[in-house]
Amino acid sequence: MTTHWYEGPLAAFDTETTGVDVEEDRIVSAALVVQDTAGARPRVTRWLVNPGIPVPEAATAVHGLTDDHLQRNGRWPAPVMEEVGRALAEQAAMGRPLVVMNAPFDLTILDRELRRHRASSLGRYLETTSLCVLDPRVLDKHLDRYRKGRRTLTDLCAHYEVELDAAHDAAADAAAAMEVVRAVARRFASRLERLTPAELHTLQAVWHAAQARGLQAWFARQGTPELVDPAWPLRPELRTAA
Repeated sequence: MTTHWYEGPLAAFDTETTGVDVEEDRIVSAALVVQDTAGARPRVTRWLVNPGIPVPEAATAVHGLTDDHLQRNGRWPAPVMEEVGRALAEQAAMGRPLVVMNAPFDLTILDRELRRHRASSLGRYLETTSLCVLDPRVLDKHLDRYRKGRRTLTDLCAHYEVELDAAHDAAADAAAAMEVVRAVARRFASRLERLTPAELHTLQAVWHAAQARGLQAWFARQGTPELVDPAWPLRPELRTAA
């Protein structure tokens, strides 16, 4: 009996941060969750970071990590970012798909932290292998595009009946995102089971770009000046004028 990819090995990555600006904000915690098969006990790696800048109260209100806690218990960013970059590269080298909810946020902020603290980039850690990303937000939005309502991780967990015990804890969020991907794939198996994760990675870039164009058009109709970046799963580096 053939095991479909969504019942097999997956990894999932998530971060908690000082804010929502991928260019300026910092990572305060991160987690990598690895599961060999659906239902198996996951292996969890957690990182806690002293970001070196104040953590806004609004961010603490979301994830509960205070300046004091991070200064006492967090590690310096440089060695943590090195470990995270290597850990993701290791998953890629093993051919294990990486689940990242709203990938352009978490992967881009990681890339900027690697540039900031390691004079490197996420791409450099992945020079010899390709990251295969599965983004539950993109998958759900494409496969169930006419469903009304928001599509945050909490919303997706409720819709797909996935347990989320401690929202905005990096490990809990990563594990939940992984279960959402498995649930989405089971629900839409007839449309996904013949596709490999690598093929899905390529398709998601196209789907996300179309979703971004649709959202941009909606913003324009509302008179909202906000720009939507179509890049997925990683936003290109901003080029500043000389």
